Amino acid sequence: MSELLIRKLELRDHLSAEEKQIIRDMVGPARLVRSDFDIVCQGDHPSESTLLLEGFTFRSVYLKDGQRQITSIHVPGDFVDLHCFLIKQMDHNITALTPCRIAKVPHATLQRISETQPHLTRMFWLSTLIDAAIHRRWLAAMGRQSALAHAAHLLCELYVRQNEIGLVDGASFRAPLTQVKLADALGLSHVHTNRVVQELRERRLVEWLGDRVTVLDWDGLAGLAEFDPTYLSLCCEPR
Repeated sequence: MSELLIRKLELRDHLSAEEKQIIRDMVGPARLVRSDFDIVCQGDHPSESTLLLEGFTFRSVYLKDGQRQITSIHVPGDFVDLHCFLIKQMDHNITALTPCRIAKVPHATLQRISETQPHLTRMFWLSTLIDAAIHRRWLAAMGRQSALAHAAHLLCELYVRQNEIGLVDGASFRAPLTQVKLADALGLSHVHTNRVVQELRERRLVEWLGDRVTVLDWDGLAGLAEFDPTYLSLCCEPR
């Protein structure tokens, strides 16, 4: 159940056989959750962290008037709330974007790992640092890029993050975002979001059918987005 997490970590540094077994042993039984199920809610005090095995989730913050801002999207193999091991009280929601298969890791287990496995602890720390880097990049895109470039960047990120775990089929990958959720991720109105998607299609950068996106012109899409995957820390080096 934890092989995708191991694969993601090994893209960034070598794991010993012992470390891989520790990861396999720490994960609890898998369970299924439906789309739109809140895995963790704002204000919760979780005693476990969640590993996403299949499907997609998103983080979001709700305002008092009911508006929602999606702040990141998680792909299979992600620890979606590893940070709550130390933060304790959640300040945002984590919700299933699609039907998902998840597994829990008790914080007591993570504490033992942090006390006995310094390298593995650093690798988990790196996961939270990458989450923070994604937040920074989303903030820069929302604040300083055009809506079109922002949308292009989101698609580039989803492509690269799924490609690293073998979930890209040629140039095609999943982007299971309704227009409403895409608008919440981009910080746009539904009407503006629809125009942005149409322009990406008209420029022949992507084909978007249902929940699948096919990249027709990667150089054009990445150029429009000013996409630089450095923030995803994909190079393998000692940590």
